[in-house]
Amino acid sequence: MRVLLIEDDRKAAKLLVKGLQEEGFVVDVALNGEEGDEQAAVNEYDVIVLDWLLPGKDGIAVCRALRARAISTPILMLTARDSLADRITGLSTGADDYLTKPFAFAELLARIRALLRRSRLAQPAVLRVADLTLDPATRRVSRGGVPVALTSREYAILEVLIRSEGEIVSRTRLVERVWYEASEVLDNLVDVHVSHLRKKIDRGEHVPLIHTVRGFGYRLGPPDSTDA
Repeated sequence: MRVLLIEDDRKAAKLLVKGLQEEGFVVDVALNGEEGDEQAAVNEYDVIVLDWLLPGKDGIAVCRALRARAISTPILMLTARDSLADRITGLSTGADDYLTKPFAFAELLARIRALLRRSRLAQPAVLRVADLTLDPATRRVSRGGVPVALTSREYAILEVLIRSEGEIVSRTRLVERVWYEASEVLDNLVDVHVSHLRKKIDRGEHVPLIHTVRGFGYRLGPPDSTDA
């Protein structure tokens, strides 16, 4: 599941991203309203977590703009405003739920999952490549009908690769999708995680599906002449 977090407080954003990634979500972050509006317009998300008080274009304006463009992604509004009038304003603008700060992460997670259950995206189609399957709704992965146990990070990497079936996915793109702070990712960290993932997905007599494309990144799909 892919989440867009629009939050200008870097410290708060970092903590939320860490928690969501540990729960298996792929998280993109925007630090202001304009950036968040742009990302929501060009990428598909399962849910948007949107802070009300943003510099420049605030959360209400972002929410209104997204709904005006018929973007129906569920929106969870975060704000310190707790009056009835404020809640009505947020919901009437197009937000699907409203969470008042400060809040416990467990409640945020419960609200996100509730939105996903109500959304048409809550039961997405199972993703398949050859005999590899990934069910975004349950986060279950199997190869040849046999369940494959993955860490949260390995699952997030696999979801990016399988959604880009046949395409070359650069290390930079994986960092952007799976890690929040790119500066914290060591040069070989992506390679290590992909190596662990490959051992689990391609072990045994299975036809290899995860391939290294030298100088470019990784590709998921049947082998071809460009693979290392």
